[in-house]
Amino acid sequence: MSTGVITKIAGPLVVASGMRDANMFDVVRVSDSRLIGEIIEMHGDRASIQVYEETSGIKTGEPVESTEEPLSVELGPGLIEGIFDGIQRPLNKIVEIAGNNLTRGVEVPALDRDKVWHFVPCVEPGAKLTGGDVIGTVQETEIVLHKIMLSPLLSGTVKEIAEGDYKITDKIGTLALDNGSDYSLTLMQKWPVRKGRPYAKKISPDVPLITGQRVVDALFPIAKGGVAAIPGPFGSGKTVTQHQLAKWAEADIVVYIGCGERGNEMTDVLNEFPELIDPHTGKSLMERTVLIANTSDMPVAAREASIYTGITIAEYLRDMGYSVALMADSTSRWAEALREMSGRLEEMPGEEGYPAYLGSRLAQFYERAGRVISLGSDAREGALSVIGAVSPPGGDISEPVSQATLRIVKVFWGLDSALAYKRHFPAINWLTSYSNYADSLGKWFNENVNEEWTALRGRIMALLSDEASLDEIVKLVGMDALSPGDRLKMEAARSIREDFLHQLAFHEVDTYTSLNKQYRMMKLVINYYDQSLEALAAGAGIEELVALPVRESIGRFKYVLEENVDEEYAKVCSELDSQLKLAAARKEDY
Repeated sequence: MSTGVITKIAGPLVVASGMRDANMFDVVRVSDSRLIGEIIEMHGDRASIQVYEETSGIKTGEPVESTEEPLSVELGPGLIEGIFDGIQRPLNKIVEIAGNNLTRGVEVPALDRDKVWHFVPCVEPGAKLTGGDVIGTVQETEIVLHKIMLSPLLSGTVKEIAEGDYKITDKIGTLALDNGSDYSLTLMQKWPVRKGRPYAKKISPDVPLITGQRVVDALFPIAKGGVAAIPGPFGSGKTVTQHQLAKWAEADIVVYIGCGERGNEMTDVLNEFPELIDPHTGKSLMERTVLIANTSDMPVAAREASIYTGITIAEYLRDMGYSVALMADSTSRWAEALREMSGRLEEMPGEEGYPAYLGSRLAQFYERAGRVISLGSDAREGALSVIGAVSPPGGDISEPVSQATLRIVKVFWGLDSALAYKRHFPAINWLTSYSNYADSLGKWFNENVNEEWTALRGRIMALLSDEASLDEIVKLVGMDALSPGDRLKMEAARSIREDFLHQLAFHEVDTYTSLNKQYRMMKLVINYYDQSLEALAAGAGIEELVALPVRESIGRFKYVLEENVDEEYAKVCSELDSQLKLAAARKEDY
């Protein structure tokens, strides 16, 4: 074991000499307080260590001891419903031991060593196994069946395995490895956080992650296994948007990383998630959620590690064949931690002081998302979708973190403070946002919802774009300067904005909209526009078309219960036809 002594302390950065036998990214115990740290730079026998705990009070000359293992997470039953810090220490257990404040040097295993789980094997003695094969199951919560998998690094033949009640460190069977030695199987495995878990094959992301949020599903969809960014200034609704996605997205499991967020925001998450009812199962949302809590007052180095801890846990759950949605809130705080550590290492700064490798680190994180065939003989298909919030200072997305993120992600949901101030939520700006998955997912929507879906989306985007151009004219010379056709276009676009894109997260019906209902809502607005153009050509007055009573019915369609959608749609279409016929029959009286 490599040991050394502290020669320099600079906040969370500690330099130790005598560490020639240590390796990059080894976990070390620093000082007599046994603080957790990780080697991030080596110069001869001098190791630069980022310490994941408060370093005040330690002094030079104290010992540093390498564990000769990289920073790893424990993977097994007990992850779901868990609340961990950035290096996977269980916060609920630490509270029992040390009270409400994190105590330095506290050593608590990530997964509960005392809890007993009922293991049911799905292989028999004599079975030949390769890395990633499922050897049995544990019913972790009522919702999640935890599949116990062989480590990707192992292969061999099962000598013995038995059903029963076990703690996660108990021996559940024996594997005869290919090299002839025996390996004791347990319910738990470890994996280094900075190394992506292997898979058999990556699949094209051509199936959407349905969220029930109209602006997302209809205009800027994300694929299962896709990556998205939500940049926005303070108060624009990043956290509420992520909560909605966590609650309603068609993902089996949610991993939520609070990375450097304010303590009160993280407290809200920790209080709200257990109380939220999972709409798909009727159970608590926590029964399919893992929370990583790393607030802004926690040591900055642990903030840097929290992103990797969360995505490694998500990859493990993906390998079971689940669709996993990972919410990272926010990657800007993570980048600030990188900048601080880089500065303490005296590295050459890049733009705005961020390290030159900011872009590559962001890419390494986001590229671990994907839809894959897992290792193992049963070819399980899993997906890991990553949605990262970005908090640019002052909402300026020209800053380095936002720009580096935009070069990587394929979906950009740009939150707009102007929309938020107008109480338009979700405040996703339809003029600046985009989705590079829209074309590839269009085929799925056309086949599974309605063949008109892509065409309707294109027309709605065109109306919103035209409205932005016409709005400049209106601001200069007033609405009366527009032709009747352009005035009608403005009204149709207003209906799209207020009736379709505006969605109330806290309304029991409007909080989620099925794809069928979204299609009907888009169709109603386009029907109103097309048929009003025909009535206008037939002599109807623009004022009468704008004031049609049926527009109230179109606006309130978002509150129609899902089971009544088709019936109500036919009723509103009938009203629209009859009222437009009356309008066309009457000539406007000047």
